[in-house]
Amino acid sequence: MLAPMIPTAAPTCPLCASADVPALWRNDKLRVIAVDDADYPGYTRVIWHGHDAEMTDLDEADQQHLMQVVLAVEAAQRAKLQPDKVNLAALGNMVPHLHWHVIPRWRRDRQFPDAIWAEARVPLGAEPESFLARRQQLAEQVGAYHSHLQQELAARFSAT
Repeated sequence: MLAPMIPTAAPTCPLCASADVPALWRNDKLRVIAVDDADYPGYTRVIWHGHDAEMTDLDEADQQHLMQVVLAVEAAQRAKLQPDKVNLAALGNMVPHLHWHVIPRWRRDRQFPDAIWAEARVPLGAEPESFLARRQQLAEQVGAYHSHLQQELAARFSAT
């Protein structure tokens, strides 16, 4: 394990500052939160509690635990939302605090096949009716996804 390059806590870090934000699930190591993004219903973030910047800042057991939770989120998205693809990203370029984005993707979403941060291929206001209908259908499934995810995480990992 490499020595952490960043202090354990950073009061100016938005992820450290948001530690008390309601989570879908949490334990003593991390929390899982819903990301409010109308274009990507089910978008979920897994946030490590400690202010570590990289996966190699964690010991092997913590690395495995974090990835097991990320993969459990992906599995729940696939089971309940049935995306065409799931994007996993641990960028940290803007906020160097270890967190994973778990993003369900559909072939007809606004940026597909580019990253969700890319310029939209379907501009706001130019969406076909089928796009809007599919987005609404997915938004209605998010509650069931969140419930399923919470049950799966509670069953697999000890919640605190």
